[in-house]
Amino acid sequence: MTDLLYSEEEEALRAAVRDLLSDHCDAPGVIARTESGTPHDLAAWKALADGMGLAGLLVPEDRGGQGATHREAAVVLEELGRAVAPVPYLTSAVVATEALLACDAEGGLVAELASGRRIGALAVALNVAPGGAYKVVRHENGALHGELTAIADAAVADVLLVPADDGGLYAVDADAVTVTPQASLDLTRPVATVTLDGAPARLLGDAEPAVRRALRAGAGLLASEQLGLAEWTLAETVRYLKERKQFNRPVGGFQALKHRLAQLWLEVVNLRAAARNAADALANGEYDEEAAVAVAVAQAYAAPVAVHAAEEALQLHAGIGMTWEHPVHLYLKRAKADSIAYGTAGAHREALAETIDLPAP
Repeated sequence: MTDLLYSEEEEALRAAVRDLLSDHCDAPGVIARTESGTPHDLAAWKALADGMGLAGLLVPEDRGGQGATHREAAVVLEELGRAVAPVPYLTSAVVATEALLACDAEGGLVAELASGRRIGALAVALNVAPGGAYKVVRHENGALHGELTAIADAAVADVLLVPADDGGLYAVDADAVTVTPQASLDLTRPVATVTLDGAPARLLGDAEPAVRRALRAGAGLLASEQLGLAEWTLAETVRYLKERKQFNRPVGGFQALKHRLAQLWLEVVNLRAAARNAADALANGEYDEEAAVAVAVAQAYAAPVAVHAAEEALQLHAGIGMTWEHPVHLYLKRAKADSIAYGTAGAHREALAETIDLPAP
């Protein structure tokens, strides 16, 4: 039987990441970054990737990584979600890295992403679910032509992994393409349009299996980010309701609010179980049916819970929750954006029904 409880090593990793983020990603600092032209916190990314070696958790040691598993990466993502940290961890250290590992080529590029020296981004729209259709560009004489939209964290990527119409996945240096920011609800994970006009490209391998593996890992570990987000919003709401007084008593003492918080706590506990199960299944094999089911279950459940937790936090903080200075709006925007990232809850329910051969009603 699989043990989904956190190990001592995972708890130590959590404590170290939380300490680092408390120094780099405090709420006023993150809000200030969202108002600037450079929302990504590259200092925090350098500390995570270079200082702690976390960008290479999923990369085997013989390829320049840490040789850890998706369980450890999930713990990191829980803490990043808790801080709505504006760093490209999910997109580079998980999704792009998994795509490269599936290609089993370009060992140097894998090592560069694992060390944090370079940031990678898979040039597939953020809303595409594992196994879903994605847009490709035209390959001609070793160069790529076309336009791709809604590419997460493309603004800070050093290398883009681009699927082409010949079925190949290609590496393209970011300085060979044009990246145009798009309006994004989530200010801490901006998306962009990538335009390729004869960009030189290096073939990595077959796109379809690489993209499928990358998106499955992205969807599965996104649930851990959503868990961290939901845990923070619940804890912060409980803390606020204990301090806020009305009619000379703490607001949290009112029965109706107790019931809402108790229901939310149950949802978050269930989300933790689903997210941990997905991370554990991915750690034990990216291609088997068990992992596909675990990821679909986690994502079918995670999005509604994260959004509900953030909505409750915004509402129960009352007037202060509606201000730009309070960070709860960042959590609601991240939760809403995550709810369509790597497939909607509905798409994952459909995938789950198909995987376990459950007929539609």
